[in-house]
Amino acid sequence: MADEIVLLSTWPSMFGMRVGVALAEKGLKYEYREEDLRNKSPLLLNMNPVHKKIPVLIHSGKPISESMIIVEYIDGVWNHKSPLLPTDPYQRAQARFWADYVDKKLYDIGKKIIWSTKGEEHETGKKEFIECLKLLERELGDKPYFGGENFGFVDVSLVTFSCWFHTFESYGNFSIETECPKLIAWTRRCLEKESVSSSLASGVRKRLGIE
Repeated sequence: MADEIVLLSTWPSMFGMRVGVALAEKGLKYEYREEDLRNKSPLLLNMNPVHKKIPVLIHSGKPISESMIIVEYIDGVWNHKSPLLPTDPYQRAQARFWADYVDKKLYDIGKKIIWSTKGEEHETGKKEFIECLKLLERELGDKPYFGGENFGFVDVSLVTFSCWFHTFESYGNFSIETECPKLIAWTRRCLEKESVSSSLASGVRKRLGIE
């Protein structure tokens, strides 16, 4: 088919969920294929021979890898509905900057909380993680979404992390809502969107008191 869309991912992946949110925002139908990362399919290895990782979007037989690159591709190809990136070049650059910050800073520090021992490294990781969240909260400010009035690129990059907030809190022994109440209010606002709530792993809405 000329416009066949296939998503290769695995259900707990916050990166795969990003692609699901973007596709849902555009109202696109697609085929989802669950991958076993311990036994990767020939299709995944063929479509992403460099990194051999999920998610991979296959559009009309052509693969696109890396979650935010995929989101930007989706926004560019199906630009008739729910734009995720702003049209202004400076605002687009800012959106890409903060999405990159989420990937390069927040994700790596979050891993320290889960995988490090209960010593100094663990406490340092927790402190850095909270500082990152507070910085993102300041960037959000009093806006409904990071880009302003409309759900957009940075929102997609960050909202899927909410699936792991409970895990970070449990391992780090802290409350994100206590530290960053505006950020949790933003998360709840995002989860009111069908495109987000239908794409995120189950249990997030209940933990945030939405259901």
